[in-house]
Amino acid sequence: MPPSGNHEMAAVAGAGAHLAPHVAQNFWGDTPATEEEYYASQGVNAKKSFFTSPRGVALFIRTWMPTPGTPGPRGVVFMIHGYGNDISWTFQHNPIFLARAGFACFALDLPGHGRSSGLRAFVPDLRAVVDDILAFVRSSLAAHPSLRGLPRFLYGESMGGALCLLLHLRLKEAAADADQIDWSGAVLVAPMCKIADEIRPPWPIPQILTLIARFLPALPIVPTADLVDKSVKEEKKRIIAMANPLRYRGKPRLGTVLELLRATEELGQRLSEVSLPFLVLHGSGDVVTDPAVSRELYSAASSEDKSIKIYEGMWHSLQFGEPDENVNLFRRDVVHWLNQRCGGLTD
Repeated sequence: MPPSGNHEMAAVAGAGAHLAPHVAQNFWGDTPATEEEYYASQGVNAKKSFFTSPRGVALFIRTWMPTPGTPGPRGVVFMIHGYGNDISWTFQHNPIFLARAGFACFALDLPGHGRSSGLRAFVPDLRAVVDDILAFVRSSLAAHPSLRGLPRFLYGESMGGALCLLLHLRLKEAAADADQIDWSGAVLVAPMCKIADEIRPPWPIPQILTLIARFLPALPIVPTADLVDKSVKEEKKRIIAMANPLRYRGKPRLGTVLELLRATEELGQRLSEVSLPFLVLHGSGDVVTDPAVSRELYSAASSEDKSIKIYEGMWHSLQFGEPDENVNLFRRDVVHWLNQRCGGLTD
């Protein structure tokens, strides 16, 4: 298991100097100096490239594979990050762990995020993003024929969880598609699959925002606190998350917020249509996405194979932002669930 607590904090030298955090050059620390050396130290093969979607969006993608000569891969995991995030910083901890556990992992920076093209954090149409993801999945499977017969899983965090469900529902609607993709299940981490009534903007705020967005959809004016402060519990890890050079730091854009409201409204009305196997995981202390909505998903979904884990007191960033013992518990639960659907392995 790759260490998640090896990010040392340094003090400013000198008499009477105040303690200050040392911000490392990489998400894993200062050494090794390069990504290639880090991946080698973790025992995984990793590559990066670009993929152009059918609508012309240049998407930055990464893959993490078990090292040749080690067991696996025994499953394929397609991973989708959350709003404002990317796949090159702390997000990498989890696919590296999964690759070491025997899974081939693929991920992309969503349009307007990370190194992908588009205005930063501007996502005015999640339906188009679902099409981009679907094209990326099909291209990845075509490029790796040795993986085609393996169990396939979706994995989404926060907004990425919503995109997993939207993709699943899109494929159900196109069941007659000759190029259909069969999924063995989905891992949904604190998914943004419905806006709780308690935090939904009251009338007439959505109507006012909709009117403004007709003329200025990319305007970054929606007030909100920095999500890192609300997501990452452990202070030293919060510093690492905030150091991400590709993280979006601006206010949410009007068009993005309205599209998230629309998409989550759609999902909230269609939870009973969710039929693929899934594991949903949520922290009870999450104030970014509502754990009550994950409970509602678990209750309403028509899936015959569904599981839920609610972690007492844990926050939104389950896969990085918690103390190491909590992150390790989360990882064990995820890999146990995946293994059970890949030939009966349990650890």
